[in-house]
Amino acid sequence: MQRVYLDHNATTPLHPEVKKIIVNSLDVFGNPSSMHSLGREARKLVEEARGKVAHFIGADPEEVFFVGSGTEANNTVLSLVPCSPNKCHCPSARHEIITTAIEHPCILEASKCIRERGAEVKYLGVDKYGKVDSSQLEKFITNKTGLVSVMLANNEIGTIQDIKTLAKIAHKNDALFHTDAVQAVGKMPINVKDLDVDFLTISAHKLYGPKGVGALYVKKGVRFCPLIRGGHQEKGRRAGTENTLGIIAFGKAVELRKIEMTDETKRLLALKQILKQGLQKNIADITFNGHPEDCLPGTLNVSIDGVEGESVLLYLDLEGICVSTGSACASGSLDPSHVLLATGIPVERAHGSIRISLGRETTEKEIIYTIEKMAQVVKRVREISTAY
Repeated sequence: MQRVYLDHNATTPLHPEVKKIIVNSLDVFGNPSSMHSLGREARKLVEEARGKVAHFIGADPEEVFFVGSGTEANNTVLSLVPCSPNKCHCPSARHEIITTAIEHPCILEASKCIRERGAEVKYLGVDKYGKVDSSQLEKFITNKTGLVSVMLANNEIGTIQDIKTLAKIAHKNDALFHTDAVQAVGKMPINVKDLDVDFLTISAHKLYGPKGVGALYVKKGVRFCPLIRGGHQEKGRRAGTENTLGIIAFGKAVELRKIEMTDETKRLLALKQILKQGLQKNIADITFNGHPEDCLPGTLNVSIDGVEGESVLLYLDLEGICVSTGSACASGSLDPSHVLLATGIPVERAHGSIRISLGRETTEKEIIYTIEKMAQVVKRVREISTAY
């Protein structure tokens, strides 16, 4: 059976060169904090990787520290808000955060937690394309706002936000700005100095690196309070022995992204257009979600009337095609996508949505195969559906 992987927003396969460097680095077992030669060898490789990650996003190496995941990085930033103003960045006890209704579950769940700890949380709405209106932020923000957190590119519909404008509004009101860029880094050019953000989150497994390692950018001069304590690692910003092997592979992954990303973007946009046109031609009553232009090159979210997304997913899996119904971190939930609901899509249509996310190994042949099989699956599901 042909195997077609179209769930790159959930995770990406290891780049062959990343896999190779992992194998070649298996004997680098020294603790990077140790002063002997094996420890110094590990430390050198960690710092080389830090430099590569920093350079890739336009940061200085000392502004980047490694964490266990994008989720950890996001929780670290949001945990700053309920802290004492004497121990973190919050000026004048600014215990208010503004985020959006379409953030990743780790931001939304962390927001609920800090609200229970006394912080106030406000949620920005979005338009039908998933775009945040900057004028809404101007209305929401007050002299109590300590942090604004808006994701750069949405993981379900691929919509890209105008982070530069939003960060400017936050700074004009003396609030700090964080962006969850997990889905964006490696898929579009990013420069933290140009965006003028204070915090930015990255995850290695979204850009053909390994799972279990991420990074957080913290702008130089921003006061910071660690989430995980207990050691001096990462200059005291994140305790715990570094995942040396993962960090080395992370550095290699961003190095390769710098080489491959531009050409890959053009290729994925072309493949997405073939996919979109093919689905439109072969499946009636479908709607495409997300912004038509300000969108990740490899992300296509489609709502199909008269079907359940989970049914389509499972039938496609039997044909060897791997897609998703939304965020992998929300899988197992029977609730419709909070992202789609926030854009105003009816509940029934949200339940019939499929996310197709392309990657560096996706071919036109696979796209044609997916169009053919998806049309057959939808026809089959609709024939037994009472809702169509």
